[in-house]
Amino acid sequence: MTRIDFYRYAPDKLRFACRIAALAFERDKRVVVYAPEAALRAEFDRLLWTFQSTRFVPHCIAGADVEADTPIVIAGDGYEPPHHEVLLNLGADKPPWFASFDRLLEVVGSDDADKALARDRYSFYKKRGYEIQVNDIPEA
Repeated sequence: MTRIDFYRYAPDKLRFACRIAALAFERDKRVVVYAPEAALRAEFDRLLWTFQSTRFVPHCIAGADVEADTPIVIAGDGYEPPHHEVLLNLGADKPPWFASFDRLLEVVGSDDADKALARDRYSFYKKRGYEIQVNDIPEA
């Protein structure tokens, strides 16, 4: 069964998601980043290129020629995941194929709207019996 981790109240949700993706890469994990909107995929792609000046986090947008060899793939709806290790959700709703992954990572922003959406996802997962770990993000 999928293990679900919520990381709550990130002051900058996308930058924290970059940290998680980089950490997963360091631990030799393959990650699918679910970003349903094209603008969100582009923004996360840009951030992964720039959020650290001293190292590179190998990633690509789904459909790229290098996708099969890339540990972090940013994808939207209609995507067929090539693996089922780690799924990082950047969407407002639950990802369509979350139950097929070993782990699902949910990052919750600090704004009230994002908190409310995260509560809905948490409730959905909890009612279905998923193991959920809630992690507070330490202030920097």
